[in-house]
Amino acid sequence: MTEKLFLDDPRLCTARATVLASGPNAIVLDRTVFYARSGGQPGDVGVLRWDGGQTPIVDTVKGDGETIRHLPAPDAALPPAGSLVEAEIDWDRRHRLMRMHTAMHLLCSVIKGAAVTGGSVGADRSRLDFDLPSPPPKEDIEAGLNRLIDADYPVRIEWVDDAVLDTNPDLVRTMSVAPPRGAGRLRLMRIGDDGTLVDLQPCGGTHVARTGEIGRISVVKIENKGKQNRRIIIAPAG
Repeated sequence: MTEKLFLDDPRLCTARATVLASGPNAIVLDRTVFYARSGGQPGDVGVLRWDGGQTPIVDTVKGDGETIRHLPAPDAALPPAGSLVEAEIDWDRRHRLMRMHTAMHLLCSVIKGAAVTGGSVGADRSRLDFDLPSPPPKEDIEAGLNRLIDADYPVRIEWVDDAVLDTNPDLVRTMSVAPPRGAGRLRLMRIGDDGTLVDLQPCGGTHVARTGEIGRISVVKIENKGKQNRRIIIAPAG
């Protein structure tokens, strides 16, 4: 099992860890700050350092069970199993992904009532697909997004009993991916203050602390991807 430090502290960019397994195809640690690719969010990249060496990590993916696989660069030096390493993510890239992922949750709030059929988080451009025959005008979506960003709402992570989905199944907006069940608890991402709930959904990704941290967002375009499917592509303004 790999302890996923990013679930409770997405701003943690370094951590000491013990190498459980090491090979040219993957390095497994007992704990990590590296987010594993899932839910449309790319895996982190960065570096592992230890006494006598270091190796670039070019991707991070899920492994068997609850492990996370750190993928080393080809022909890179490998830390010995059992050694201590300092794991450090590429923070600039991670922060761009955090800003965009939170912006995608705001987009869900602007497009009310439509189920999400797919999506992809990118550092420079992201997309969400909606089960939606007639989306609002691009300018209205962009204005709505930036109003929520300018309001600087807090973004919080909450852990609840996963049975909450039995009493409130509408928490799930995605049609293609169901949140994991069976571990006994569910990670929710809440945007809003005591007076306003902007968004509340199950999410295992990393996010900024307040919507104002996102910065201005542009709606690049809206594409037709079928009779009932509309793809909305967003990017940082400027």
